This record gives sequence, structure tokens and C-alpha cells, in this order.
Amino acid sequence: MEQLPYSEKVMDHFMNPRNVGEIPDASGIGTVGNPVCGDVMKMFLKIENNVIVDAKFKTFGCGAAISTSSMVTEMVKGKTIEEALKISNKAVAEALGGLPPIKMHCSVLAEEALRSALKDYYKRQGKEVPFEIEEHKHEH
Repeated sequence: MEQLPYSEKVMDHFMNPRNVGEIPDASGIGTVGNPVCGDVMKMFLKIENNVIVDAKFKTFGCGAAISTSSMVTEMVKGKTIEEALKISNKAVAEALGGLPPIKMHCSVLAEEALRSALKDYYKRQGKEVPFEIEEHKHEH
């Protein structure tokens, strides 16, 4: 098996993932999955006064899937919902020092998990969801 060229940051977030676990009283929970490669991400957000005060995740997947989940939870803490919605998969990959092209779909999953959790938050608040969740094709 050939070694994929992972950055030190990717390896760090894989070996020492941040924010693993669940938030029992989460404001929003999002679950996304890619049945083709078996990656499943579940994201929990705690939102107070429009600000994401905590974020945790549970990911079943490859190292890149775990790393991107870990990084996105770090990126959203302390951000407003509007700021969090601007976080793209490319931003997640860049924050990790880049991902091999074959693993970019993991950063897409992380973005989708975040948006899915925010969508759940809006639904629980009885508010209209003010954004679209793009359905990406997952290449493998």
C-alpha cells in the first residue's frame, strides 16, 4: 500500500483528534455519510445567541475523514452561524496544510456535516433554513 502524502497537521489531527464525542444537549446534530467508501460523520453543535459555543464529532472513517472532522470543529468554535456557513471544504483542507486529491471528498463531508447540524438547529428552532445544502457527488 502506498503512503499518501499527508501533511503534519493532518497527521496531528488524526493522531490527536480534537473535540471527539457527543454534546448531550446539542442545539443541532448533523449526520452525513458516503456509503461508497464508508465514511460517516456525526457533528454536534451547541449554539447560544447565534454563536457556536461548542462543537464535537464522531466519525467512522479513514484518517483524512477524522482529521477534517477534528479541524472543522476547531474552526467553528466561537463563530457565528453566518461565519460558520462560510467555511468551505477548501478552507478546511487548507487549514490542514492540504489533502491529497483522492481525499478531498473527506473535507466535503466535513463541510456537509457542519451544514447538516446547522440545518437541524434551524429546524429545532422552528425557523426556516436560510441556506441550501449542496449535494456533492462523492468521488472515490
